[in-house]
Parts: sequence; C-alpha cells; structure tokens
Amino acid sequence: MRPNIVTEAGVQTRVSQWWNAIPFLTSSVVVVCGIIYLISLLTGYDTFYEVCFLPSAILSHFQVYRFYTAVIFHGSMLHVMFNMMALVPMGSELERIMGSVRLFYLTILLATTNAVLHLLIASLAGYNPFYQYDHLLNECAIGFSGILFSMIVIETSLSGVTSRSVFGLFNVPAKLYPWLLLIAFQLLMTNVSLLGHLCGILSGFAYSYGLFNFLMPGSSFFSTIESASWMASCVRRPKFIMCTGGNPSSYMPTYSVQNTTSSGFSTGNAWRSLSSWLPQREASNQSSEDSRFPGRGRTLSGTARDPTPPAGEANPNLHARLLEDSTPDRLSDAAVTGMTEPIPAARQVPIANAAVLPQSQTQGRVAASEEQIQKLVAMGFERTQVEVALAAADDDLNVAVEILMSQQG
Repeated sequence: MRPNIVTEAGVQTRVSQWWNAIPFLTSSVVVVCGIIYLISLLTGYDTFYEVCFLPSAILSHFQVYRFYTAVIFHGSMLHVMFNMMALVPMGSELERIMGSVRLFYLTILLATTNAVLHLLIASLAGYNPFYQYDHLLNECAIGFSGILFSMIVIETSLSGVTSRSVFGLFNVPAKLYPWLLLIAFQLLMTNVSLLGHLCGILSGFAYSYGLFNFLMPGSSFFSTIESASWMASCVRRPKFIMCTGGNPSSYMPTYSVQNTTSSGFSTGNAWRSLSSWLPQREASNQSSEDSRFPGRGRTLSGTARDPTPPAGEANPNLHARLLEDSTPDRLSDAAVTGMTEPIPAARQVPIANAAVLPQSQTQGRVAASEEQIQKLVAMGFERTQVEVALAAADDDLNVAVEILMSQQG
C-alpha cells in the first residue's frame, strides 16, 4: 500500500504543478469551456442550434451573439479535451508575452474576425450568380478550434523557427505547418468545419502581417483596465500576468517589407518583436536575490576615498573592522544562558509563562543588536535585510555578513 500511496501523491503533485503553471486567462478559458460542456452534458443539450455559428441565422436575424457563443461550446468530450489541451501550451506562451488582458482582447478580436471572414465567404459562396453553395450558409459550427488555428499561425511566426513537427512524425516548413494541419484534420476527423479552420488561419496571418494593428489599442489602454477597481480581484491572482514590457504600439509586428525571407517571415524581426514584449531588466550588475531575504544590499565599493562616506554609501573599511571586532566573546548570550532564543528588538513580543532575562541584560542586548544593525546598514545593506540576516545568524556578525554577501555574490 505504501508504494501506491506515494505514486498517487506524486501524480497529484505533478498535476497541481502543471495547472499552477498555466497563466490566468488560459486556465480560465479551460475552466469555462469545461464547465459549459459539463452543463450541456448533464442537461442533455446536444443540438447547439441556438448557440452555434449559423450564417443563415446571422444574416436573417442579425444574431451577432453567435460570434462568441459558438467559440465556448463543444460537441463531445473528445472535442473539448483536444481543443483545451492544444490551447494550454500556445495560450500560455502568448499570455506570458502579451499579458492576460491583452491576450483576452486579442482572443475577442480573433473570434470577431474569424466570424466576419466565415460569414463573408459563406455569403459569397451562397449568393454568387454562378454556382450557389447553400450548405455553407446552413453549416452549424461550434468549438474553439478556429481561434486555435489563429494562435498556431501567430505562435509559429513569433517563434522564428523554420520547420515544425507534424504529430512528431515528420518535419515541414513552418509556413506550411498550419495548412498541413488543416488538411490533416479534414481527412482524419469527421464533422470538421473546413471554413471555420480556414478563417482562423487567415486571421492569424492577417495579424502576423500587421493588418490588425489599427484595431489594437495602446499599452495605456490595457494599463488603465488593469488598474480599475473592478479588476482588482483578478489582478491579485498569482497567475495573472500584467501587460508590462510591451512596446508602445501594442502589437507584435512579425513581418517587414524590407529584407524578407523566402518563407514570408523574418526571423530577426520575430525575435526582436518577441524580446520587445518581454519585461526589461535593469542595466546593473546585481545578481539574483535570495527569496529568504527580501530587498537587496548595495555592492561594496573599493574605490571610495572619503573616510566618512555619506549615509547609505558603502565604507570599504567597515567589513574588515567588523571581522576584527567580532570575537567569540561577543557572540550571542543565548549560548551562555541556554534558555532564551535571541529575538531582534523590532520583533520582540510578550510571551506568557516564559523565562525573562534581567532588565539590564535585555537592554544591553537591544543596544548591542541596534549597534550591529547600524554597522551593517552603514556598509550599504538595507535595514530590513540586515534584521533578517542577524535573526538567521543568531546575532553573529560573521555569519550575518556572510549571509548578506552571499546574496550579492
């Protein structure tokens, strides 16, 4: 039984880690589509005639709501699972680049443009004077796959790759990848909307080539939405990604008329566009911070010549003097008394029925701790960081200095 328990716990932990790594909007779409399918399954609703994308109903009754209801409904368990499993990697990558609010806006934009293209092509096919394809006007389409095809095109153009693997069987040129997927799904699966997937590809290429740039608001628009009070509950979510690091034009141009490659995409432009959306790091020599000690200390400088530097600047001689003055006799009194664990003055709290040191000894300890804090602060470290380091080192200056220096080195 013990090995089985460990195996089950490991699987549960991995699933939890996988789910927690999915950004806010992508996971929300997965939850919404899953819940809607379960409700449809439990209530026996399987016609989808009232919510599907039906060109004839949109043209005759102006039912524009079908542009969006058709996206979140799915016809079978395999349908919803396949679409959501395909959404997770692509949606997560795009959301980390764009931010949650921006990707939500793009998803609405793609759903709208896919529907408009679908409606336009179906109308041309059904009402042209030469040969009328009436079945396109009466085709009832549902599912998130149209937007997925748009995301495939956008993600492929952003990645800058020259080839893509088709189901892990063989590689194809990146520019042909969405078209081969379109043909493969049409041949391998039944009840697949060819026109819906085709319009998704066309919308993806239109966005990649910058044709939708005039429809994308500036970064200030998304920042205003994120700072709104009604968005506070979403922004506080740990998986929510802010729209920071993006370029001011608020889109990712992946195509340039000059110096284009034969594939139709410029790899250099794609990577420059991708890097422009990533958060910019400060141009400094600071190393990564230790999560145990918040804040960051300033780098000790060896070029200071003023023996009395101003407050907040590093003194190159303090470190040596501290090491010389820190003898074993000045270690924490906790090793002598063996009864009370040292607590920094700012963190002391009254504890009932606990051993209390004499008042003079306590005052001496507080003064010594404050003196140690002031010395380390004068070296250029932040006070909060110094207090945490001294608490972790039991007021041992040598250990505290090593902890603070390890954070920077």
